[in-house]
Amino acid sequence: MTFVAVVSDYLLHPFYPQFFEIRFGMTNPKNVGYYFAAICFMVMIAFPFWAYVSKKVAELKILIYTQFIAGILALYCYWTNSYLNFWIVSLVMVLFKGSYLLVYPYILKIIKKEEHVSTIGLLSVVVHLGGILGAVLGGFTVDYINPNSIFLIMALGDFVQMFMSAYLLKSKKYDTTLILDSGDQRKSSLTSKNFILKIGLLTFILYFSDFLIRPFFSMYWESISEFDSKLVSGTIYAIPGIVALIALWINHKNNESGYDGIIKAIFIGLIGLLLQGIPSELVVISGRIIYGWAIFQCMVKFDVLLFEMSNPESYSLDYSKVHFFQNLGVLIASLNVGVIVDNLGLQMPFTIALIGFSITLLLYFFVFRTSSVSKPIEKAS
Repeated sequence: MTFVAVVSDYLLHPFYPQFFEIRFGMTNPKNVGYYFAAICFMVMIAFPFWAYVSKKVAELKILIYTQFIAGILALYCYWTNSYLNFWIVSLVMVLFKGSYLLVYPYILKIIKKEEHVSTIGLLSVVVHLGGILGAVLGGFTVDYINPNSIFLIMALGDFVQMFMSAYLLKSKKYDTTLILDSGDQRKSSLTSKNFILKIGLLTFILYFSDFLIRPFFSMYWESISEFDSKLVSGTIYAIPGIVALIALWINHKNNESGYDGIIKAIFIGLIGLLLQGIPSELVVISGRIIYGWAIFQCMVKFDVLLFEMSNPESYSLDYSKVHFFQNLGVLIASLNVGVIVDNLGLQMPFTIALIGFSITLLLYFFVFRTSSVSKPIEKAS
C-alpha cells in the first residue's frame, strides 16, 4: 500500500514546471514553488488530523473512505481545464491522500521492537522504489502520452489502496487490531516534552535542504545534459532510490543498530550536494549516487530514533508531530525555491542545501548528542 501511494505521489514531483507549462501555459517558476508549498501545507495539517482520528477509528477503516474520495478528486483533476479549480481540488485531494501516512506507524505497532530497524529501512526502500517508478512513469507519461493522464494513474492507485484496506479488514487471515508491544508508557511524556522538539528541529532543516533541490532538479539536469528526454530526467532524479536498495543491503549485512553514523551520513550528504551543484553530467550523477546513500541513512536513522523513544500507543501522534516539522521545512523550501531559481539560477538550491546540511550537522553534534535524551539512546545502541 505504501509503495502504491508513493508511486502516485511521485508521478508529477520531478515535472511540475513542465506540467504547468504544458497544461496551463504557466512558465513562472514562482507558481511551481507556491504550488509545492500549498501541497506541503495540506500534508502538514492532514497527517496530524488523521492521526487524531485514528485514536477513535481504526487506520484501515479510515483509508477505505479517504482513498475513495482522493480517487474521485484525482479523476476531476484529470477532467478539469480550469487552473483555479485544479488548484483547489488537487489540494483537497492531497488532504485525503495524506491519510496513507497512517500505514507507517500502524506497521510498527504490529511488529516487535527488535524488528523496527530493519522494517523502517525496508519501508524507506519501498518509498525510494516508489519514487523511482513514479518519476520514470511520470516522465514516460509526459513525454509520450499526456500529462493529464497522470491523474488517471493517481486515481487507480487510490482505489487500489481502498480495496486493499477493505480486504485486510475483512480477511480472517489477519488480526488488524493486534499490537505486539505495549511499550514503556514513561516514554510518552519524554517524547512529547523534549524529544519531539529536538528531533523535529533537526529534521526540519534536513527536509528543507533535501526538498529545496527537488522541484527544479529535472530542469537543472536538462540545462547541463545533451539528452532532451523527460524519461532520462526522471531516471536521474530517481537515482537515490536505486542507491537506497544498496544501502539497505549494506545495513542488513553489517547488522547496524540504526543509531550510529548519523554524523557520517550528514557529512557524506554535504559531499553529494557539492558535486550535484557542479554542471557536469558525470559529476552530477556521482553526486546523486553519494547523496542518495546519505539521505537514506539520515532519514532511516532519525525515524528509528523517534520510534525507539516512543511507545506503540503514541506512534501515530508522535510521528505526526515530527512529520509536521518535516513538512514545515518542505513548505518553506517550496515557498522560496521558485524565487531562488528565478533570481539566482538553477544551481543556487544546491548551495543553500549545503548550508542547511552543515547547520544540521553542527546542531546534532553540539546540541542533540550532548543532551540527556541521547544517553538512553546511546546505551540502547
